[in-house]
Amino acid sequence: MEHQLPEIFDSFSEARRNGFLQMKALKDNGKKVAGTFCTYTPLELFDAAGMATVGLCSTSDETIPDAETVLPRNLCPLIKSSYGFAITNKCPYMYFSDLVVGETTCDGKKKMYEYLGEIKNTHVMQLPQNQEDEISKELWYQEIIRLKERIESDFEVIITNEDLENSIKRKNKERRLLKGIYETSMNFPPPITGLEQLKILFGTQFKFNEEEKIKELENTLEKLTTINNTNSSNISLDSKRIVITGCPMGGVTEKIVDIIEQQGGIVVAYENCTGAKKVENFVEENTEDPFRAVSEAYLNIGCSVMTPDDKRYVLLQDLVHRFKADAVIEMTLQACHTYAIETNQVKRICDSINIPFLTVETDYSTSDIAQLTTRIGAFLEII
Repeated sequence: MEHQLPEIFDSFSEARRNGFLQMKALKDNGKKVAGTFCTYTPLELFDAAGMATVGLCSTSDETIPDAETVLPRNLCPLIKSSYGFAITNKCPYMYFSDLVVGETTCDGKKKMYEYLGEIKNTHVMQLPQNQEDEISKELWYQEIIRLKERIESDFEVIITNEDLENSIKRKNKERRLLKGIYETSMNFPPPITGLEQLKILFGTQFKFNEEEKIKELENTLEKLTTINNTNSSNISLDSKRIVITGCPMGGVTEKIVDIIEQQGGIVVAYENCTGAKKVENFVEENTEDPFRAVSEAYLNIGCSVMTPDDKRYVLLQDLVHRFKADAVIEMTLQACHTYAIETNQVKRICDSINIPFLTVETDYSTSDIAQLTTRIGAFLEII
């Protein structure tokens, strides 16, 4: 299709590459940087400390052979890619990070962080595996406090309640705008393709000037709303509306979205960490203890590390209904055991609400594109 917003999409799709120079400028001006891997990492704490945050490189197979000199071959490609970019210095964001923050979302990551800690200043948050019991809630709150203390110690700053409250409001504003942007795809037809939506959601994390980022998001939302109001979308009404769930997406895994949309589908929503999962949970504002508010909001994120993982299933069903999806496609990465095990439960849920479901497993290579095209194309034909 012909893009209605070329300048916007160029900005977001090139954000990761262009952000390298912005990051260098920040460092040259004395700004401290935290590199993150996971949606559970509370960005408000770093913002309150006057730091920048950036998602670290783990989106291609370029450095996997280097990682496999230390890590086993039959390990999740996201973990190997992350470590490979660290040891090869091929990721400027990793190079510029003054603190790398990990989290115990899987056993593979936990062990990889031990090696990463040998070459980078690394802090690992001990994430509980349950979201409902009081012991887990208190553990995560204490982990938020432990991260606060680590930031204060490493960078000689004090994070006050007022600082954190202001950061909560800034990040909530960003969440509202992102939510508004992807919710424009509830329209029939949506104003943008799923690939374009993903570029916005993924690219936002590589924009480091908060005022400019908010302005771009506001402009994007305004233009998408105009497309809906004027019925000027170029997307066919006959496109099958797809919600994607499963592992984090970005980089080479965009091949799944590209195949879906080349085969006559249109991705309208992402349950993944890249999409709604990181946006739907707002942090409560104006509370007596903003650290507690941050803790509660982030612990409510659904992920296959949790047992049970009810919050993932609730969000997925909500997206299916809100976006009036025709089907759900799950993308799992090879050797991601927790998401692979949950596939059966996701299928049960889709069956219970009469929504066609397909799961595909992939890695960070492009060698399986032909096979994926055949499977996804056949699935879309029978919806």
